[in-house]
Amino acid sequence: MKFKHLFLIVFALFIYSCKQENLSLIKIEGKQININDSLEINQEIEDFVKPYRDHVNKNLDSIISYAVDTYSKSDGEFNTAIGNLFADAVLEESSPILKKRTGHNVDMVLLNHGGIRAIISKGDITTRTAYEIMPFENSLVVAEMKGKTIQDSLINYLSKAKRAHPIAGLKLTLDKDFNAIKASINNQPIEADKTYYVATNDYLYHGGDRMTFFQTNDSLHVLNYKVRNALLDYFLKKDTINPVMDDRFIQLK
Repeated sequence: MKFKHLFLIVFALFIYSCKQENLSLIKIEGKQININDSLEINQEIEDFVKPYRDHVNKNLDSIISYAVDTYSKSDGEFNTAIGNLFADAVLEESSPILKKRTGHNVDMVLLNHGGIRAIISKGDITTRTAYEIMPFENSLVVAEMKGKTIQDSLINYLSKAKRAHPIAGLKLTLDKDFNAIKASINNQPIEADKTYYVATNDYLYHGGDRMTFFQTNDSLHVLNYKVRNALLDYFLKKDTINPVMDDRFIQLK
């Protein structure tokens, strides 16, 4: 009898010791660790990373063109040399891709002033320059838009924005009250019922910078071509660049 009791006690203790305790999270603690030069270098990691870093820097510092002057997006009121170059590069590089796929050329380009993230300094242009101007991974798309939509929405947006958004193919003149008094595409009057092929980036197409008019397009062509790569390809073709401010977007005063 005593042995039976002892067995039951040992068995109960065994069952109790095997019982899984229910745990619950009551708090999370953490601290901010600044990444700066004061951090001690882990030489093993440094030795591992260095060949890859050197290879990337060598590619980024490779010279691909030359700028005869320094260009900034703050140089002009409604169009700038760097913005014109940006839009012209997209027009020149994207149109052949669309042509191969659809048989149509890109009629005009609209990008955003804020998308130019750096200046082009006088002197050598490197691959790094293209990454500095366009650090984002935005890709090019082409929207089919009726002339009436361009007249009513896109041009109205530009006239009210009062910013040097990069354009190409489109010419726009404002009066002193910022009303559009003249607009053309490919130097021809815009036809309300005609379909135009408008290149932009995927950020703007999805409503970035409040450019919601792209969503009313008849059809969309995704080029699978990054804006930065268009810039790189453009620079590689040009030994020297010398963009200028012109009459593509002006205001009469």
